[in-house]
This record gives sequence, structure tokens and C-alpha cells, in this order.
Amino acid sequence: MNMECYGKRRTLHSFMDEEKNSTQSSLSPPNHHNLSYKSIQELCDHEQQQLQISSPPSSIATMYSLIPPPSPESPWTLSPLQTPSPSLLYHCITSLHRQDGIIHSVAISKGLVFTGSESSRIRAWRQPDCMERGYIKARCGDVRAMLAYGNTLFTSHKDHKVRAWSVASSSSLEKNYSHFQAKKIAVLPKKGSSFSIFSRARGASGQHHKDCVSCMAYYHAGGLLYTGSWDKTVKVWAVSSGRCVDSFHAHEDNVNAVVVNQDDGCVFSCSLDGSVKIWRRVYGQSSHTLTMTLKFQPSPVNALALSLTTSSCFLYSGSSDGFINFWEKEKMSGRFNHGGFLQGHRFAVLCLVAIEKLVFSGSEDTTIRVWRREEGSYFHECLAVLDAHRGPVKCLAVSLEIEKYVMGFLVYSASLDQTFKVWRIKVLPEAGEEKRGCLEDNNNNNSEEGDGAGDSKTKMKFEHSPVLSPSWVEKKLQDVHPLHH
Repeated sequence: MNMECYGKRRTLHSFMDEEKNSTQSSLSPPNHHNLSYKSIQELCDHEQQQLQISSPPSSIATMYSLIPPPSPESPWTLSPLQTPSPSLLYHCITSLHRQDGIIHSVAISKGLVFTGSESSRIRAWRQPDCMERGYIKARCGDVRAMLAYGNTLFTSHKDHKVRAWSVASSSSLEKNYSHFQAKKIAVLPKKGSSFSIFSRARGASGQHHKDCVSCMAYYHAGGLLYTGSWDKTVKVWAVSSGRCVDSFHAHEDNVNAVVVNQDDGCVFSCSLDGSVKIWRRVYGQSSHTLTMTLKFQPSPVNALALSLTTSSCFLYSGSSDGFINFWEKEKMSGRFNHGGFLQGHRFAVLCLVAIEKLVFSGSEDTTIRVWRREEGSYFHECLAVLDAHRGPVKCLAVSLEIEKYVMGFLVYSASLDQTFKVWRIKVLPEAGEEKRGCLEDNNNNNSEEGDGAGDSKTKMKFEHSPVLSPSWVEKKLQDVHPLHH
């Protein structure tokens, strides 16, 4: 495996060592702490024992030898050894514990990270070190969903309304040396606004959601905000006027997630009823019509993510059975064909984020998995398992950090253990056919099947034991039903 194409034979660890001092110095504020390399190694003892029992194929061992181990003081660690990829490193750079209760939602916008929780305070943090910049005080709390677009932040609340806030960027705060400020610019629905007769005729329940607003998506070109609710409906809002322009009964149970394809305006929704549905706007109108229902297995669907590249469009859904199903869009017909599923999580998948060719999944089993799809195929590789949380991972947000030779990501995760963590991840580009051949050789030598996808099947061993709190394990064993909201 020739790495000269990424620089003068520099390894991924060498890039990490260069920023070690700057990373440690930026994390000096109180209540912030690093996850040391020693503690990470303790979390990975299980994988090391498995490696001693069953050594990997020589080709994989050779791949690992190309990246020397970090120094004992380094916070960086290789991905867990039960996965065949040496191309990813990660570490937890910040871990916070707040007294606001469980964090339900996370959003990223222009150098700021926003967290919504059970309280009525929406907190703002600076990227990437998560220094707190202030908070927004709303009339009521239980902020289940958040969405940031430009300088506008949308939040949903316990009163089943959505509020829109104008917020300043992180650079503006630094320039003016001012404290974070936000201004409320709208409440949806606004008082006295009208509602279309057409939507009433379709069985919609008026402008007001009757239950928790659990998810939101924004269609940039149309200026439309989509809100999904536990009242089984999806509502469509014209942001410029604050009017509800459409409302439809989307599912037979709680709507858990909604996403929009920014290329064509298609809307995807998922529900506890186990289905994923695809909706399109009627040409020349504001109403929406159902075009396709995706239902591969009878398990509640908790999360959706859309992966768009120049050559492909993939839809991912996370279910309570622990599987992540995915569909690929046909270029000619526009139909979505089921491509397979990703297997690895032990309990329900609660949140998903897709960025570039990577998929991040947070689970009830307390772990975050990082998956990479191979270009031009259905093959997905599990690059890493992040397992520092001690409760179910409820929400994720990811931002991209472009670098010259490696691709960097900042991952923000919130758990029911009431902690908020920030991870920095570095991923080397795919190394071509030599690496691919090594991965296929390793998969053929494994005895257990992992992902199934068309003609390409990933064969991996998922022997990882997450660090679960004893009280959570006891509760899970006593509860025969998967965790919902």
C-alpha cells in the first residue's frame, strides 16, 4: 500500500502530532477535559484481547504496521482492532455535563453549536472547543428539534410551536468581543394566520401541531420548513410569511424524522409504524403527494439521513432493531431500490448523519459507529466505534474540516447520560485497489456475516462490548420493548 500519493510518506499519526500542542492548549477552560490515550486504551482492552486470540491476516497486519503507534501522551487512538481499517483516528476533545437535563437536539451554524434540552435555555457553544458563548431563554422548554440555516435557528418547544431566532456567527462575536445574543423573529404558527381549505379536506389537523414537534427539515430553494410531529402529521411552512401552506397525515404513528433532497425537493419521512415515505410537491401548488413507501422490515424507524454526491443518492434509515437500511436512487426512474443494511449496533439506532461518503450512527447501545461507503458499490466499511458515553446516544451533529491530505470531522454527540461530547476524527482517503483487495481477503477469512448489500457482502466480526452503566443494562434487560422518545 503506497501512501506517497498523500504526501512524502507521512502517516496519519504524523498529522495528529503536529496539532497536539494546539489542541491541548485550546481545552484549558474549567469543566472541560480530554479523554487520555491511556483511558481510551483501557476502553479497547477487549479488542486487544480478541486480537491476541485470533491474529489478523498478514495483509491486514502489514497495513496496520504502516502507521506507527502514537506516543503514550497522545490523545489519538487507532480505530477498534476488530475493524479492518487503519485509515481513521479519533479522540474525544471535550466532555461536558450540564444541569439542564437530557439534551434532545443539536444544531451547527457558522462556528457555533446549539444544544436544546429539557430546560427552556438553548445554549450556544463555540466550535471546536465548546466554550459557552451564552444562551437563548425561551418561554418554554423541551426543545426536541433544532435546525440551523445561515443566521436563522429554528427550535421546537413543549407548546408544540416552532420559534425562529436570528443569531450572530462566531466570527462576529470574536470581532465585536460581545456576548452571544439572539433575537426571536417568528413563532409558527403565528396568531391569526389562515390555513388552506385543501389541507383541511385531506384530514389535516389545522395549523397547530397537536403533539410534540419531533423533527424539522428546510428546503433552501423553496424557503419551506417541514415539521414532523407525534400527532402523525407533517406540516409545511412558508418561512417568509410564517404561513402553514400544507399539512398532511403522513403516518399511522409518531413521525420521528424528516429530510429533504435539496436537488429536487423530495421529502422523506419515517415513523414508529415502521415505514419510510417519499413525498413530492404537486407541480404549481403547495400541496404534497405520496410517491413511494419503503418498508423493508416491521421495526420502528427512528432516524433518516440522505447522502448526496455528484454520482449517487443514498437514503439511510435507522431502526429499533439495530439495523441501518439503505436505498439507492435510480438515475433514470427516480425510484429508490433497497441496497442492503448495515449491522453492528446491538440496540436501537436513534440518530443518523450522512456527510460525504461517511455515515455516523448513534445507538441505544451507547456507541457511535462511523461507516464509509465504497465508491460505485454497496460495500460499507465500519471504520470506528466510539464508546465513551454511558447511556443511549440521542442526537448527533457533524461538521467537515477540510485539510490537505486528510479529511477531518468534528462530531457532536449528546446522550441520555446527560453528557455532551465533542470528537475530532481524521480519515485518510481510500488507498485504491491494493487496500480494497486486503479488505476483501480479510472479509473472506471471517466466519460471521455483517452487512448484506446486493452482490457485495461485508463479513465482519462485531465482538465489541460497549461500556454500559450497570443500571442501564439492568433496565434494558427488564424492558422487552425498545426505547422510544
